[in-house]
Amino acid sequence: MESHKKITGAIVIEGHVQGLSLTRTLGEKGIPVYVVDKRNCIARYSKYSRKFFICPDYNEDAFADFLYELAKKEKLDGWILLPSNDHAVITLSRNRQKLEEYYKMLVPEFERIEQIYNKVNLLKIASELGVPIPATHCFTDTITNGLKFKFPVITRGKHGLAFYGALKKKAFIAYSEEELKNQLEAIQQKYTLEDTFTQTVIPFDGSNKTISFTAFSVNGEIKAYWMGVKLREHPIQFGTATFAESVMVTELLDLSKKLIKHFEYSGVCEIEFLKDPSDNQFKLIEINARTWLWVGLAKACGVDYGLYIYNYLNGITNSYSKEFKVGVKWTNSLTDTVYSFLAFKKGQLTIKNYLMSMKGERVGALYYKKDIKPMFAYALMMFSYLKKR
Repeated sequence: MESHKKITGAIVIEGHVQGLSLTRTLGEKGIPVYVVDKRNCIARYSKYSRKFFICPDYNEDAFADFLYELAKKEKLDGWILLPSNDHAVITLSRNRQKLEEYYKMLVPEFERIEQIYNKVNLLKIASELGVPIPATHCFTDTITNGLKFKFPVITRGKHGLAFYGALKKKAFIAYSEEELKNQLEAIQQKYTLEDTFTQTVIPFDGSNKTISFTAFSVNGEIKAYWMGVKLREHPIQFGTATFAESVMVTELLDLSKKLIKHFEYSGVCEIEFLKDPSDNQFKLIEINARTWLWVGLAKACGVDYGLYIYNYLNGITNSYSKEFKVGVKWTNSLTDTVYSFLAFKKGQLTIKNYLMSMKGERVGALYYKKDIKPMFAYALMMFSYLKKR
């Protein structure tokens, strides 16, 4: 960038672990970064965060109004918006016309967002494209008689965040028809049953972990991609990664190309797959139209999504990575330590396996010797959270 030109900055939306990674990525390049979150967050404590603002809830149009007024007040013409939260992505997309008066952003059109984030629509599209999915049924009432299910089954919301907001659970697992019926009745008390779907649970043998295929694409053409596997997560099988590793699975590239091309997708996305040991097929779980928690691992492997977005939106030529390092591990040391200890107690993890997993090249989610404050902030926030629980 030429020194006489004013450098446009970036607004990182949600300053959790992925927001911290994006803040560091751009801040190290000399790009001004402001962090916006609806509550206190760790990215605000990064030395690369020049300003921090508390905002309204991401799923409200008031959040878009807040960003609009922030641009006027802070003179942010031409700055980019970098969301790392699903609700924020949806609200930005819905208010695109208004926000683009000041900002640049790379989020899908609202109609496309609806197809991606409505999981029933997504699963239907995937099946038509030949991308394998788990056996799925949509209930309109609590009558389960006559339906042939292979138990256990899992019931979730078509829109995952709304479902969680109403029921305080990501999903319900039933091991019998009676248990499923009781769950559907309980869900119906607080949520619209038509906005849920029920799937056969992919058998978990301890070795089939969730794999994320991620990509930066332009109009459905993949420019760069990266893959990683969740080695440890909380809760086990359906949780948030605490320990992950970069991998290469050619089959997932082929499947993901179909989806990205269909949606004519532009920007960064994460596509989650889980291998079904009963038929040896990788099956689609979901697509996230944003960066994800362990995006810092992709950067450590040579795929810098935050910089790709910034450069693309500012007309700067990207040097896309054609390959990435495999076998690099990522850990959120604080949460991984806590939940690994709990797994030891439950017999779900052995000390030997834990120690073996720590071998090889690793990068931390929090620790960075040039920017140490966020790690301490995270520790204090985590202690406060655990104390309340």
